[in-house]
Amino acid sequence: MSTPVDDPLDPLSRERSHLAGSRAALRAMREDVESLDISDVTANWVNAEVLARQIDDRIKALADLSDTPLFFGRLDYLHAPGAEQAEGAEGERFYIGRRHVHDAEGDPMVIDWRAPVSQPFYRASKKDPLDIGLRRRFGYTGGDLTAYEDEHLSDPAEAARTSKLLQQEIERPRVGPMRDIVATIQPEQDEIVRSGLGGTVCVQGGPGTGKTAVGLHRVAYLLYAHRERLARTGTLVIGPNKSFLHYIEQVLPALGELSVRQATVDDLVAHVEVRGADDATAAVVKGDARMAEVLRRAVYSHVTVPTEPVVVVRGSRRWRVPAYELEETVRELLDRGIRYGAAREALPQRIAHAVLVQMERSGEAPDDRVQDAVARNSAVKAAVKAIWPPVDPAKLVLRLLTDADFLAGHAAEILSEDEQKTILWAKPVRSVKSAKWSAADAVLIDEVNDLVSRTASLGHVVLDEAQDLSPMQYRAVGRRCTTGSATILGDLAQGTTPWATRSWDEALAHLGKSEGVIEELTAGFRVPTDVIAYASRLLPHIAPGLAPVASIRENPGFFEVREVSGTAEVVSACGELLGQEGSIGLIAADARIPALSEALTEAGLTYLAPGEETTRQTRLTLVPASLAKGLEYDYVLLDEPQAVVDGEPDERTGLRRLYVALTRAVSGLVVVHGAGLPVQLG
Repeated sequence: MSTPVDDPLDPLSRERSHLAGSRAALRAMREDVESLDISDVTANWVNAEVLARQIDDRIKALADLSDTPLFFGRLDYLHAPGAEQAEGAEGERFYIGRRHVHDAEGDPMVIDWRAPVSQPFYRASKKDPLDIGLRRRFGYTGGDLTAYEDEHLSDPAEAARTSKLLQQEIERPRVGPMRDIVATIQPEQDEIVRSGLGGTVCVQGGPGTGKTAVGLHRVAYLLYAHRERLARTGTLVIGPNKSFLHYIEQVLPALGELSVRQATVDDLVAHVEVRGADDATAAVVKGDARMAEVLRRAVYSHVTVPTEPVVVVRGSRRWRVPAYELEETVRELLDRGIRYGAAREALPQRIAHAVLVQMERSGEAPDDRVQDAVARNSAVKAAVKAIWPPVDPAKLVLRLLTDADFLAGHAAEILSEDEQKTILWAKPVRSVKSAKWSAADAVLIDEVNDLVSRTASLGHVVLDEAQDLSPMQYRAVGRRCTTGSATILGDLAQGTTPWATRSWDEALAHLGKSEGVIEELTAGFRVPTDVIAYASRLLPHIAPGLAPVASIRENPGFFEVREVSGTAEVVSACGELLGQEGSIGLIAADARIPALSEALTEAGLTYLAPGEETTRQTRLTLVPASLAKGLEYDYVLLDEPQAVVDGEPDERTGLRRLYVALTRAVSGLVVVHGAGLPVQLG
């Protein structure tokens, strides 16, 4: 490791030299892995396949992306870091980057941003320099190092100042998918990112506060700090839709993490094909947490208290288990609260055990093989089928939704008669396959599936845009991390479903994570001051008491409200924005998308659908308001705000949808309208 002494004549050249050396070292690391010969170290083809896959993943993780800086900062320590940071020594400097890079002797040339010794890059300040003499940030153009900026944290004569390079990185135009933020993580974000694996964290964050990036970087940090454990238990990122997942899918691979699965809630509960849709009233009832008890009652209603004994014939002997003893066994299994399927599997063994006790009393010495044989006896099988029959989750939910008497019997004193009528299907259905299941129905089936057999738990789950989930959807997510932890990300003001979350405490309870810690991010890094101030006019109407985001950007951004006379002027405004650098999002009410699509095509403007990757040639995306959540564009043209509001079933939901649309802009926002603006905007 080099000493913290720069060439006073040309420090930039020296840093470029270190970058070139680091890239060469990374190539050598990759070549070392590529040259590994595993033919003599694997016992069989299965081991060979596993090891080959691990090597392939390692090669991918060591890829050197030419337009991605290998390191973005440098720390010069005044003294050796403490014992818990044993990598350091007095006077050493550390280059901080996206991954660890070492030279041929094994000495580090770049330190992973997640390592303990890197933490002061994000946390050190004039008030608390954390033993850092100098923090250097680097500026890049493409993959070329073109600038640097120093902070002498231990020098009392140097006043604290805003980092220009930091501001430039935050405000840099966005083309393509979402980027990582390792170079710009702020202290309050870093605290969340580095919070431990054992605890669940819920992050309330307004637009542009970086909550999605914080969640993804927390996954990357946890994989670094607890790699072996999470390799066994798995990690999962849950997003609101496919477009959103496509937008964020490159963040973790850019940080060298390739093993994290991504899914929507609908993907998790895809036990049946969803071909139908509920109206808002039915969806609210089906998504209510009370449905869990209705389903539990329906499942366990299949258990019948035995009234007849079981008689097992073995050779010339007959062994009789009386009805009262069977009843005690059944009630014990019910009282234990174990899964329906697990109890059903245990019942024949319990009956067989009762027979073995009688055998031993008569002087026989049966072993485990005898017990297993008795458990498979036809009389025992018949008794189990009568007492504790199998339950098919989809068939059970289908019966609840089509049989009024069956529903009434299990929803008594839980759902009102009107609520029961709301979720009952009007027409009979022949079978599970012919049923037009809704997304909410699939969640109910998932609940029953878990009542029958336990859902496998992952080590860590990240749930983004969580404010839109129903209580039953929260339960579905919670089942995936019962023995693990979670990172919950969302903004109560952006809840745009009729069942949107009212409080994070309530959401955590439905997840089964009541002990989770709630953190709030209020500093806005992405949305310009004028834009967030305009959007925040809606907060008193959509989320009273919620603190507005305070933009910390020096650039106030471009903002304009413009009255237009038709789609031709909207298309013309798109052309104007395409004269700017960066991505453009034309956001409109879903009902207006076809007309705008036709107008753009006639004008010869090519455009993308949400989730498709922007390029320098095609930078315009046509976005239905219903799919705008979680996406960002340098410039947004918002068409007819009142139409966005009117497109939702109620005004509050419509205003929340509008709030989402207004806050997708990173550099500028143009609001165009022919009709009047919503009165809440003033």
